[in-house]
Amino acid sequence: MKDQNILIDLNGVAKTFQTADGALRTVLEEVNFALREGEIVALLGRSGSGKSTLLRIMAGLISADSGQASYRGRAIDEPVAGVAMVFQSFALFPWLTVQENVELGLEARGMHPDERERRADEVLEMIGLSGFGGALPRELSGGMRQRVGIARALVTDPDVLLMDEAFSALDVLTGETLRDDILELWDSDRIHTKGILIVSHNIEEAVMMADRIIILSSDPGRIRSEVRVTLPRPRRVDSPEVRRLIDEVYGLMTMRPIQEAANAAAEKEIGYRLPDTDISLIEAVLEMVADAPFHGRADLPKLSEEAELSDELLFPAFEALGLLGLAQVERGDLLLTPLGHRYAHAPQGKRQELFGKLLMSRVPLATQVRRRLEQEPSGSVSDRPFLDMLEVYMKSDEAKRVLDVAIEWGRYGELYEFDFHTGMFALPESGDE
Repeated sequence: MKDQNILIDLNGVAKTFQTADGALRTVLEEVNFALREGEIVALLGRSGSGKSTLLRIMAGLISADSGQASYRGRAIDEPVAGVAMVFQSFALFPWLTVQENVELGLEARGMHPDERERRADEVLEMIGLSGFGGALPRELSGGMRQRVGIARALVTDPDVLLMDEAFSALDVLTGETLRDDILELWDSDRIHTKGILIVSHNIEEAVMMADRIIILSSDPGRIRSEVRVTLPRPRRVDSPEVRRLIDEVYGLMTMRPIQEAANAAAEKEIGYRLPDTDISLIEAVLEMVADAPFHGRADLPKLSEEAELSDELLFPAFEALGLLGLAQVERGDLLLTPLGHRYAHAPQGKRQELFGKLLMSRVPLATQVRRRLEQEPSGSVSDRPFLDMLEVYMKSDEAKRVLDVAIEWGRYGELYEFDFHTGMFALPESGDE
């Protein structure tokens, strides 16, 4: 490790945004964090954890509502010369050449054209783009365009490099190659950058790159866990030490949401934020775990690889399985319960019947809708009372999302029907649960 001086320091940082309907949504709350010289830190978290918002506060692109963000002891209240950011979307100007895109930051600082050209040439060669200075972005592959974005950040010799999902828009092989190239530049001291902070939804990527992994909770985002990675780089993804770390992080990312889901079911919490996932994915994961090669117990990283889906999509499905009592997480594995096995091997009609019964016993919101309908002489009721009820616990946009999930799940379990044009729930024609 290099010198342990603090580069970026966050103390009690919070951020709230206004939604389209005027409601306020707290994205970050009481975040305390320090990035030190000589370390790569990865930020992991599900949607709604405020990962990208946190990076933009550090870059000075937006300000915190409370608390303080500082760079080398100075408050961050505007873009900082020592901090550069790489975006997921490449963010290149299509009418400018590669050379011109890379020189933009230097031009803004008033650097002489000859010096701008020299420095841009150096960084383009270092990042593997020598000879492409005259090309336009549209002539390049996605991987090469992201290299331009990285070169544009590195040409300013930043103290701190912030990377917001920098590899996620690329195919797996291209992303891995570019990631390895960045690590080679860092570990060989070929760049002057003293600290790197990456936002990622890819657990394997975080373990392969980082010295520390920070896991954020969601709604609002807070630091929930920290994992220190002491393995030397380069790391082999198939080594037992790396696999154990990946399992550990998967366990930390999934265990708490599944435990919270199970607790919410047990305590009949009407305000529990139902996971944003659909029935088809829940059942697909269940079937995969039930069948070969897993036979009821799946290593989470292997399951993610087998499903060919991102962790961000899979985690809400895992949470739903825990909420419904169909699975649990144990030492980084997803383990089907006896009920989960029964469900996975049931015919379609029986699945829907069982799903409806599970909703009635484990999802208080769905239970409330069904009971209210049974009490109404007309057999129908507006969605408004349920939205009002949810808005006691959460903002209106989140209440709408949670109710939409309950609508889909309840319709599948044949607890009720819903007309999106009128916003009215109704009992199924049979009236049976």
